[in-house]
Amino acid sequence: EQIYVEMWRLLNGGKEKLSAEASLKRLDERFAKAAPKRVPTVFLVDELDMLCKTRKQTVLYNMFEWPSRPQAKLIIVAIANTMDLPERDMDMRVISRLGFNRLNFDPYNQVQLQMIVTSRLQGLQVFQSDEIELVSRKVASLSGDARRALDICRILAERCEREKKERITHQDVLKVHAEMFRSPKIQFIRTCSKMEQFLLRALVNEFYRTGIEETNLRNIVYRMEELCASEGIEVPTLHCIYNICSRLSSQRLILSEDYRKGLETKLRLNVGFEDVNFALRPQADLE
Repeated sequence: EQIYVEMWRLLNGGKEKLSAEASLKRLDERFAKAAPKRVPTVFLVDELDMLCKTRKQTVLYNMFEWPSRPQAKLIIVAIANTMDLPERDMDMRVISRLGFNRLNFDPYNQVQLQMIVTSRLQGLQVFQSDEIELVSRKVASLSGDARRALDICRILAERCEREKKERITHQDVLKVHAEMFRSPKIQFIRTCSKMEQFLLRALVNEFYRTGIEETNLRNIVYRMEELCASEGIEVPTLHCIYNICSRLSSQRLILSEDYRKGLETKLRLNVGFEDVNFALRPQADLE
C-alpha cells in the first residue's frame, strides 16, 4: 500500500506526507471530483509483476479503476516482465479495468547494443568502432543484455589501463568474452546429460516466456514436454524429472524448495540465463 503514499506525494509535490490509508482517501477524492482546469496526470509504474503477488490485488484494482473515471484525467502506464501478466496472474476484476494497448519490447539487437555502448564510451580513445561492434555482436547473439556488453567493456578498459596499452584489440575482446563464460558452472553444464541440459533449457524458456526468474515444477514439466516434442524424443517420467532436479540442485545449478511439495515446488536457476545459453551452444558457433 506504500504506492498510495508515493502517488499522493508526487501529486502534491511532497508538501504533505500521509499514511497509506489517508493517502488512499485523498487519491480517491481527487479522482472522483471533476476539475475542468486540472492538468492530466501520467504515472509510470514499473515492475508491475510485484503488485500481482498480493492475494486480493486491491492496490492494482484501485490503480487501474481511477483512470476509468472520466473526471480523473489520469493515465497509468505499467511495465511488466511478463508478456501475458493479466491472463496469468491478475484477478478478473482487475483485468476489467485494464486498457487494451500493449507494447512488447524485444531484446536489444546488435545495432541497438552498438549504439548504446558507443554512447557510453564517448571520450575513451582505447575503443575503436570495430571492437565495439564485436562486443555488441557477441552479446546480441546470446541475450541482448546491455549490462553484459557494458561489463565486458569495463573489464577491457580496466585491463587496458593496467597494462598501459594504447588501444583495445580484436583479440582482447575475444579473450575477455571467453573468460566471462568459463566458470566451473558453465563447464559442468557442458558435461550434463541431455535431459539435464533440457531441464536447464526449460527453465530459461520459462523465464523468457514470463519474465519471472522463479517458477514451479509444473511449468517446467510443460516446457520439458515442448522441448522433447521439438526434438522428437520421449518425455521423461515425472520421477525422472524429480531426479534430474535433485542432481542439479546438489550441484547448485538450480535452487529449489523441498520436493515434497510436488509439482508446486518452486525452482529457479542459480546461474545466469545467458550463461546457460552460452554453455549449450555448439562450440563451432562460439568461434
